[in-house]
Amino acid sequence: MGIHTGEKPFSCNICEYQCIRKDVLQRHIKIHTAEKPFSCNICEYKCIEKRYLQKHMKIHTGEKPFSCNICEYKCITNSDLQRHMKIHTGEKPFSCNICEYKCITKSDLQKHMKVHTGEKPFSCNICEYKCITKSDLQKHMKIHTGEKPFSCNICKYQCIRKSHLQRHMKIHTGEKPFSCHICKYQCIRKSDLQSHMKIHTGEKPFSCNICEYKCIRKIDLQRHMKIHTGEKPFSCNICEYKCIRKIDLQRHMKIHTGEKPFSCNICEYKCIRKTHLQRHMKIHTGEKPFSCHICKYKCIRKSHLQRHMKTH
Repeated sequence: MGIHTGEKPFSCNICEYQCIRKDVLQRHIKIHTAEKPFSCNICEYKCIEKRYLQKHMKIHTGEKPFSCNICEYKCITNSDLQRHMKIHTGEKPFSCNICEYKCITKSDLQKHMKVHTGEKPFSCNICEYKCITKSDLQKHMKIHTGEKPFSCNICKYQCIRKSHLQRHMKIHTGEKPFSCHICKYQCIRKSDLQSHMKIHTGEKPFSCNICEYKCIRKIDLQRHMKIHTGEKPFSCNICEYKCIRKIDLQRHMKIHTGEKPFSCNICEYKCIRKTHLQRHMKIHTGEKPFSCHICKYKCIRKSHLQRHMKTH
C-alpha cells in the first residue's frame, strides 16, 4: 500500500535513501558496503543484483532482444529502448533550472549539473586531469596507456573513442552535416560550426594574460601560451627542429621525405602546404589582395606589404 500512500517505511542509516520494501533497502545497503555477490565468469564484472548480471551477460552473447521500429538501433534492455525512442520523438523531460539545457535521462541531467557546481569527482592518478564522469576518466587513461581500440578500415587512423571514429569516417564519406547560414562553410562537427560562427560575430572569448592575443578557441589559447613559456613539445628525429604543434612537425617531416602533396594544375609548381598552393595560384589569377594606403603598390603576401611599408 506504500505505493499509493507514498509511505516509505524503510530508510538507510548512512544516506537519505528511503524505500517501500525491506529487501530493496538490503540491496541498497550493498552500495555502501561495496558488496557485489554476483560476478561474471567471462570478465571481471561484479554487481549487486542477479538481474544486473543477467543483463551484463548479453554483452558477451551479443543478444539484443529490443529493437527500434524506426531505425536499426538494437539494445539489451527495454529501458534502453524507451530512452532511445525519445531521440525520435524529441522528448527531453529533464531540464536544468540554471540554464536552458534539456536531456532525455535523469543521469544526464545530474552529470550536467556538475558543470554549474564545478564538481569533478574523478581524477587521474598520473596527471592532474579531473572530470565529471567515470567513463571520461576511463577514456582519459587510454592517453597514458596508449590504447586506441577503435580503428578505421580505410586508413591507419586509430582513436580512443567510438565517437571520434564515427567523426573521422565522415572525412572518407565527405559528409559535412553542419553548415553556416552566412557563408558556404560546412563541417563535420557542431563544435566546429560554433567556433566558425564567432568569425562572423567577431567574438574572441579567450585572451592571453601576458599579451593582447585573443582567440576563438581555448585550444588556440593553450597553443599560444607555449610561445611565452618557450615550450616546444614536438621534435624532429632527423634534425634539431622543434615546434609547438604536431601538425607543424608533420609538415616539417615532408622536407626530409621530399613529399610535396599539393600541385598547381597550370604549371609544375609543387609544395608542402595547401596555403602555399593557394598563395601561388594568385600568380596565375593576378590577384593582389594586399595594397598600400599611401601609394598604388599591391602584392600577394601580407609580409611583402609590411616590407614595402618600411620604404615609406
